[in-house]
Formats: sequence, structure tokens, C-alpha cells
Amino acid sequence: MENDNLLHFRLRSVRRRKRAIRKDVEKQIRKKYKRSRKLWKIRRNLPLIPLDKPYQKGFVRFFVVREDVKQSKDGDFFEGILKKINTYMYSDNRKFLKKKRKFGRKIYVEREQKLRYITSYSWNYPKWELTDRERQYFEKKEDYCPVRKIFGTYYKFTEPWRFTLRVTPNMITHYKPLDLELEKEYAALDSYLGEYKVIGIMNKTILCKSNPWKETYQRKLIKSRKYATCTMSATEIAESLLDI
Repeated sequence: MENDNLLHFRLRSVRRRKRAIRKDVEKQIRKKYKRSRKLWKIRRNLPLIPLDKPYQKGFVRFFVVREDVKQSKDGDFFEGILKKINTYMYSDNRKFLKKKRKFGRKIYVEREQKLRYITSYSWNYPKWELTDRERQYFEKKEDYCPVRKIFGTYYKFTEPWRFTLRVTPNMITHYKPLDLELEKEYAALDSYLGEYKVIGIMNKTILCKSNPWKETYQRKLIKSRKYATCTMSATEIAESLLDI
């Protein structure tokens, strides 16, 4: 009788077995995700080796401070801001064109290049060391970032006219050595973590990302000019109607 009771307590229910399997899968995914991030940092921090004969690979375009602004008393100040928000774009030729369809025909238009937005995390990160005077030249915006593919708060530079674009040859002077074993392991982990079901588990348990459908709905609200109405409280709506 006692042996039967012990056997009964040792047996797990179907619900507990499913929970244990799910926890084991999440544990394995978390372990592989940490390993993938570690390998990514190792690949990124590999030392560069200088080339014996540098060569040109297309052109690079970036922002520089305008000459009149550079010669003013605030030239060094805007040079410091530009180092934090500058962007670089590469092209095979000096024109920096892209294909675009217009009235059924494919035409070439110039590629648009903007200054980099500062995220809310970088805005409060001590490494950036944004002074109070530098913060006065940024405005807070609620927008969708096409690079990070998330909806959030960003800070945009309010006086982009102080900078101008410059095109220079893109010279390759160094190369990064290739570790075959490292690349093979990283590719295998990247392939596993890129599976549809694994991505869903990572977004929910590891990355803690919000629902992408909710972000899409918020973007549609902003485009339809209903976001302000949805975010305003009943008191604010009543006060706005009184002002009318």
C-alpha cells in the first residue's frame, strides 16, 4: 500500500509534463541565444589587419559641418553634435541613385540620407554625455523606426541645415580575418534562432517585445490622425472642446 502511494506521488500529471517540456525548450533557446550573442561580440571585436595595397570600393557619403557654421564661434560645438548623429551611405558611383516605379516606369531618384535619431535609451545613457546645451537642439518624437522595426520615442536634431553632405572615395585599408569554426557555429545558431516558432518564444520570454500587431495599429492611428484622440484622457478632451 505504501509503495502504491509513493508511486502515485512520483508520477507527474499531463499538465506538469507539458510544462516541464516547455521549460526545457525555453532553457535551450535561452542558452543558444546567449551563445549566439557571445559569438557575435567575438566576431565584431576581431582585430583588423592592414592591407599591403589599399583599394577603392565605390564611394561613401556623410555629413560635414557647413563652412560658415564651422568658422563661427559655435563651430566646435556642432562638430561634437555631428559625431553623435552622423550617418554614412555607400554606393558604387557618385550619384547615389535608386530605382523607383512612377506611372508604371522605373526611374532613378536620389537616395535620401538623414541624420541619425537618438533613441530614448541612448538619450539617458551616460556614455553619450549629452550636455544641457546639446539637448536643447533636439525634439522628442513618437515615430516608427524602419531600421529597428519598432515603434517608440526618439529625439531628432532640429537644425539639420547646419550640415551638408560630402562624397569621398571609399578606401579599403584593412580586412577582418575569417575564423571558419567560429563562422560555422554562428551560422548554425543563427539558422536555429531564425525559425518561426523559436522567434515567437524569444520575443515572448527573452526579448520581451510587444505585440507587432499592436505596433502596426499604433502606426495606422498616427497616419489617420486619431492617435492624439486615443491618447487623450476624458478631461483633456473636454478642455480642448471648451477652448473651441
